Amino acid sequence: MAGHNKWSQIKRQKGAEDGKKSKLFGILAKTISVEAKKANGDRNLPGLRTAIEKARTANMPNENIDRAIKNATDKGGAELQEVLYEVYGPGGVAILIEGITDNNNRTNQEIKHLLAEHGGNLATPGSVTWAFKKINNTDWTAEMTTEVGTEDREKINILLEELESHEDIKKIVTNLA
Repeated sequence: MAGHNKWSQIKRQKGAEDGKKSKLFGILAKTISVEAKKANGDRNLPGLRTAIEKARTANMPNENIDRAIKNATDKGGAELQEVLYEVYGPGGVAILIEGITDNNNRTNQEIKHLLAEHGGNLATPGSVTWAFKKINNTDWTAEMTTEVGTEDREKINILLEELESHEDIKKIVTNLA
């Protein structure tokens, strides 16, 4: 009967919530670091201000926000860069993957490996973005959608779950109908 008492349930639920929150805070900290690097630490510039507001709405502690800005403006911190992967998934579905990484080569290989396992192909720059429109200079929306069968839809869902669990991936957008 292990795991059936109240404490075990609370511990399991709290662990799951903490894991989700940790991943979100990591992504937000990377976003703040990239924007702080661009803004040279000036919190009044729109990019950094927006990133800080998103972190505050997610209840990220001020200490973490300040630490991310300090690490970005110090010379000793890791150089983070934003990446955009254009992908064709199973059934020809167009996928845009936004990420932030400190090692572009490592992230490229990990994304290629995940795509190869789940029937996706890395596309050349510009070959997928035509199917999307950029909104507010930050978000993408699909201009045209693609219909797929149930088998391809299952493959795409598995691929998206794998990609979302990757630590360097910030946002994934598809044109799946």
